[in-house]
Amino acid sequence: MIEIHSPTYFACCGIGGILACGTTHFAMTPVDMLKCRMQIDSTVYRGILDGLRKVGGAQGLRGLYLGGLPTLLGYSMQGMGKYGFYEYFKYRYAQAMPTGNQTVLYLAASATAESLADIMLCPMEAYKVRVQTAGTPFASGFRDGLRRIYRTEGMHGFYKGLVPLWMRQIPYTMVKFASFENIVAGIYGRVLRRRKAQVSKGKQLGVTFAAGYMAGVLCAVVSHPADTVVSKLNNSEGAGVAQTVRRLGARGV
Repeated sequence: MIEIHSPTYFACCGIGGILACGTTHFAMTPVDMLKCRMQIDSTVYRGILDGLRKVGGAQGLRGLYLGGLPTLLGYSMQGMGKYGFYEYFKYRYAQAMPTGNQTVLYLAASATAESLADIMLCPMEAYKVRVQTAGTPFASGFRDGLRRIYRTEGMHGFYKGLVPLWMRQIPYTMVKFASFENIVAGIYGRVLRRRKAQVSKGKQLGVTFAAGYMAGVLCAVVSHPADTVVSKLNNSEGAGVAQTVRRLGARGV
């Protein structure tokens, strides 16, 4: 039995984040690839299904999973930081503010965790977007692509999207964790009218899935504008955040 709030507990949370984020983002690579291309050029496909048919028909499974490796690596690292640090900072902030508002605690812990997790994600996100949105093959392989970015832009090329990534991910994660925690509490307290320990494991899993789905819808709406900026910025060599936002305009964002 793992002792809660022990180093082993926080490590397990990080491992859970790797499995949750890395595998799910990798599985959704085809949709993410089409989303990035449509954010760069809204006329390239009529919609997701049209894009899947065109890319799948022309390039097969390899084309649909273009950018899959940096997606797997980047979001595994981000998941480790997001979930591991969230539980750690939630515990630490609760010690510092034992009588504080729980929602404020969730928001503070999630913002801190995500700011660190995005530093881990940013290089792979930059590489992924370049590969997925390049008009011609970006590089001959994974290592060649990394070298190309470093050769032309240095470390700035890997981290120039960090600020818009923070703009996308920090509000996303704050809304996700705070809404998830409150939705879970609401289901147990107002719908089931039982404590978690009094409910079967199957129902507990159902509550988690339901709360996760509702929280996911809320945070996706919040993060979309900054997501567009991240895609456009990483697709353009030498572009800055302010310049990219001006080019996109309110409608483009």
